[in-house]
Amino acid sequence: MASVLVVEDDQFVRSALIRHLTDAAHTVRSVGTALEALREVAHFRFDVVILDLGLPDLDGSEALKMLRGITDVPVIIATARDDETEIVRLLNAGADDYLTKPFSVEHLSARMAAVLRRSRSAAGEAPPSSVLSVGGLTVDPLRRQAELDGVRLDLTRREFDLLAFLAGRPGVVVPRKELLAEVWQQSYGDDQTIDVHLSWLRRKLGETAARPRYLHTLRGVGVKLEPPGGAEPPR
Repeated sequence: MASVLVVEDDQFVRSALIRHLTDAAHTVRSVGTALEALREVAHFRFDVVILDLGLPDLDGSEALKMLRGITDVPVIIATARDDETEIVRLLNAGADDYLTKPFSVEHLSARMAAVLRRSRSAAGEAPPSSVLSVGGLTVDPLRRQAELDGVRLDLTRREFDLLAFLAGRPGVVVPRKELLAEVWQQSYGDDQTIDVHLSWLRRKLGETAARPRYLHTLRGVGVKLEPPGGAEPPR
C-alpha cells in the first residue's frame, strides 16, 4: 500500500484514478491545481505523485520544478503530450517516469510498482559506508554526496544513483539492461531514459559524449566509468 497524491484537473480522469488506486489498497489524496499540490506535499508525506501537465494555474512542468525544490518524492507524469523533446525535458527536470494518455490502469500499476520499488529499495537498504574514488571523482554513498576535484556536484537523485553505481564498478562496461535493472529497477525500458541522465551527468562532470573524460559509452554494449587518461582504476 502506498500514499498517493493525484494532481489532475479533469474530474472524470481524477475520479477514475482515485477509484482504481483505492481499489488497489492505496491511500489517495487528490487536488486539481499545482498550488494545491505544493501545499499537499508541504504538509503530508507521499510515496508517489501522479502529476498531470495541463493544470489550470501552472503548467505541470513548472509545477514539477517547484515540487523538486521542496521534496524528492517520486513523480510520475501523466500527459497527453507525446513529443519526444517534451518527454526529455520532463526527465531532465526531475520526473521519475511518464505515461502518455490515454493509458490503462494496468500500465499505471506497473509503472507505480517500479517507481515504488526503486524508492523503497533506496530508503530501506543501508548504502556502503566507504567513499568511492575514481581519479579526481569521489562518491560518498552514505552521505549521498559526490565531488569532482574537491568541488561538490549538484546532482539529482537519479544522477547520483547512476554515478554511484558506475563508480562502484570502475573500468567495467555495464550493459544498459543492467543499468535499467539496478538503477531504475526496471526489467525493460527506453534507452532514451539512460541517455538523458548520462547527458546531464556528463555536463556536470565537465565533459561531452564526443569528448568524454570519465563516462564512456560503447555503442551497442554499455557504459563504463574510468579515470581520465585511461589510468588503471583503484581496486
